[in-house]
Amino acid sequence: MRSIIVLLAVLWVCDGVKFGQLCNGNPNNRRRTSDSFGQGHYGARRNGKLHEGLDIVCQDGSAVYAPFDVTLQGKLIVYNDPRKAAIDEGINLRGEGLCFKLFYVRPDRTTGSVRKGERIGTMLPMQTVYPGITSHVHVQMCDKSDPTSYF
Repeated sequence: MRSIIVLLAVLWVCDGVKFGQLCNGNPNNRRRTSDSFGQGHYGARRNGKLHEGLDIVCQDGSAVYAPFDVTLQGKLIVYNDPRKAAIDEGINLRGEGLCFKLFYVRPDRTTGSVRKGERIGTMLPMQTVYPGITSHVHVQMCDKSDPTSYF
């Protein structure tokens, strides 16, 4: 019985959570659709694997913002591949009962609290690694569940 109450509390806390603007120049969090490198929705096929995040359009060099009040939980390495070094950074975050990661972002700092709308980093130069792709921030939930309902 106690676990059911905890589950309902978690669902209630997460119900209605929506990401605020992630990237300068994209106030409505427009999603990457389809380009020559594939599609940006959760579950899209990628070389026999499933895309485990949602891609939000962001121009190279743009400011990236906290989508709501968050706690920065450290830097992450996206690929660990020297050929992709230009975009091999991201950040772990927690807020609004969610744990999530933002890929292709150079964080301004990696610990502490940040208020909604404050700058947390810079979009890395995706065009240097994938010329012609729709540049984007990749949003991935820590448990790899679908983040689409939060947008």
